[in-house]
Amino acid sequence: MSNQQSLNPILCTAFNQDNSCFAIGTSDGFRIFDCRTGKLRYERAVGAFGVVEMLFHTSLLAVVGAGEQASLSPRRLCLFDTVTGTALRNLNFLTSILAVRLNMKRLVVVLLEKTYIYDINSLEIVDTIDTVPNVKGLCAFSPSLDGSYLALPASKTKGSVLVYNVMELQSHCEIDAHRSPLVAVVLSFDGMYIATASEQGTIIRIHLVSNATESYSFRRGIYASHIYSLSFGPSMDLPDILLASSSSGSAHVFSLKRALNQRRKRSTTFLGSIVPDSVTDVLDPAHHHILHGAVPTGVRSNAVIRKMDIVNDKSISANEILRATISIISYGGYFLEYSCSINQQNEVSWTLEREFNLLTAKAETNTTSNSRD
Repeated sequence: MSNQQSLNPILCTAFNQDNSCFAIGTSDGFRIFDCRTGKLRYERAVGAFGVVEMLFHTSLLAVVGAGEQASLSPRRLCLFDTVTGTALRNLNFLTSILAVRLNMKRLVVVLLEKTYIYDINSLEIVDTIDTVPNVKGLCAFSPSLDGSYLALPASKTKGSVLVYNVMELQSHCEIDAHRSPLVAVVLSFDGMYIATASEQGTIIRIHLVSNATESYSFRRGIYASHIYSLSFGPSMDLPDILLASSSSGSAHVFSLKRALNQRRKRSTTFLGSIVPDSVTDVLDPAHHHILHGAVPTGVRSNAVIRKMDIVNDKSISANEILRATISIISYGGYFLEYSCSINQQNEVSWTLEREFNLLTAKAETNTTSNSRD
């Protein structure tokens, strides 16, 4: 890791909806990896790509170029089939495409001041949302069809977020989460919770989407830091943990269920009855675990909680351990996978399980394409 290039060779990264695979885009093409095995499953060397999005385990990709030639224009979205190696459909826009999101029913395309929602089967536009200038293409999308929400910035001057129901095609709510503009936002898989971070990067807030109420506030640190990514744990009810990666190079794990349990205990005390939960949650460091130096300082990263398990520590009677598998893509060109274990005494241990270079990995011979059509 110490010999990483000073200029990030990776232009974009994206995990698929269940975090079992991920894609990277570079100045040479794009590559798709299997998170479970670390194998390079597919690559295509046809020029620069700024957006590469997968649809679960299907062969469908949504890709956007980052080159000067017409076929790789940042204003053209290509729906691509990795099995046949052919373009299924091209969608052209007047301005650059900043982000793309998919689920089994909807295709979302984010531009600077407009967001288009398509029926993914017919590729007909079903709605258009006018937005505040969204220079970074910031958005979040919950892939579950039961709670399929889209989150977009709602203000240029403060951290407000618009939550839109893409199946019912109507605005659900607007949440004023921070005083400073947003830099990171994520929805839980089922769309039940939304987590946000602002330009200050000191406080991360979690809201319940159904009624737009704040559920948790966590302090990441005292000094400002840029939050690169947020990820909920893969749970169908209350996620156990939330993960954040930042410009400090650290990975931050926040224990949601531990915070909930302590909140319930605190509510039975005299002090707990008069001190707001949102205040005490922020000030309590017991919910926060940090891995310093997860990636080099200042190198952009994309981190997700790939899976979680509850295991029993046989050395201690009736002691359950929450074990999270955390996958991190460093834009410096590396993939890292850590195991984070938290026991009932709130003691944490980190183990680096895997690390490999994303740019030198070799693909399986039957999945590689180097054509320049």
